[in-house]
Amino acid sequence: MLKGKTILIGITAGIAAYKICELIRMYKREGANVRVMVTPNALHLVTVLTLESLSQNEVFVDNFEIKEYKPEHISLCDEADIMVIAPATANTISKIANGICDNLLTTTVCAFNKPVIIAPAMNTNMWKNQFVQENVAKLEKSGYHIINPESGFLACGTTGEGRLCALEKIYDKTIDILNKNKILDGKKIVISAGGTIEKIDPVRYISNFSSGKMGTALADAAYAMGADVTLVSTFDINKPYNVVKVESAVDMEKAITPFNNNVDCIIMAAAVADYRVKNYAEQKMKKTSDDEIEIQLVKNPDILKGLASSANTTKIVGFCAESENLLENAKVKIKNKGCDFLIANDISRKDIGFSSDENEVYILDNKLNIEHLDKSSKSEIAYKILEKIFE
Repeated sequence: MLKGKTILIGITAGIAAYKICELIRMYKREGANVRVMVTPNALHLVTVLTLESLSQNEVFVDNFEIKEYKPEHISLCDEADIMVIAPATANTISKIANGICDNLLTTTVCAFNKPVIIAPAMNTNMWKNQFVQENVAKLEKSGYHIINPESGFLACGTTGEGRLCALEKIYDKTIDILNKNKILDGKKIVISAGGTIEKIDPVRYISNFSSGKMGTALADAAYAMGADVTLVSTFDINKPYNVVKVESAVDMEKAITPFNNNVDCIIMAAAVADYRVKNYAEQKMKKTSDDEIEIQLVKNPDILKGLASSANTTKIVGFCAESENLLENAKVKIKNKGCDFLIANDISRKDIGFSSDENEVYILDNKLNIEHLDKSSKSEIAYKILEKIFE
């Protein structure tokens, strides 16, 4: 999602500086060129060697460490598509808001005329300080993207607002700003993700190994491409679009069915259990002296087939996870389900199976035309799937 983009990260001397190492990795996984600059005091918290190893680029600290004729703050401004300052201390925030340029980071942001994301992190009382809040408001009014800190246990030993926000929030905001090719603008899309849970008793259940990564990648990509997205998920996740949490296959059917013919597309990426327990035990089942027990199962509703059979204006897209005879089984499934597209993937391969960050799929349409997408990140696969569906 970030291929061809250059992200300039500014790290200041907050204890959360170490977390930015993972943010760099997140950007790199999506193909971004990451450049890093740090304030001198931030080097007490994270090393140049670590940052250079992760970004695979030189790390900049001081204005006078110039290896080229072009001044660094101008060179970096020209190269980068966006600047992310995280963690942003009260000191740096106040300097930026008042045009103070006394180090490379503040000098660069003063000259930067592209989008800037600022993620503050500091002690609760510092965050609530009148002057800090005035400076934050001034930056926000000037067009800077502020991602407020969260509440929680802080490094100073207190609990309150001031902890650096979840890295996913910074990542999602970056994706949202940089993906200006909103080819799905005006489209409404519902996507399911994760493996359903079918309870046996209050402590046991039947499920599967689905991580929900492919469904989430599709939702992220659709949102970045401008769509109005609803993710129906079997797990908790914090996203800038609408998320509906469900548990069982019956729950998922109830959540998704009302959207049919009210949205442009429904993508059933979730791994829905084929069967559920016939007689749920209200109390925990006790171990007995018997070596065997029997649990009766009944069929769950076929959500994909039900959606396809009643769809008039909504495109219905299904997923096919197979461990053998991938294409043969996929052709049978798309005919049986009646959906518009079917995405087939081979779950027997460890490199693209459950929980992997990569995938390799075949896209089948209802006329049995087949398109192969080579192994790539699930994010890139998601973009290509959406482009195919809405081409």
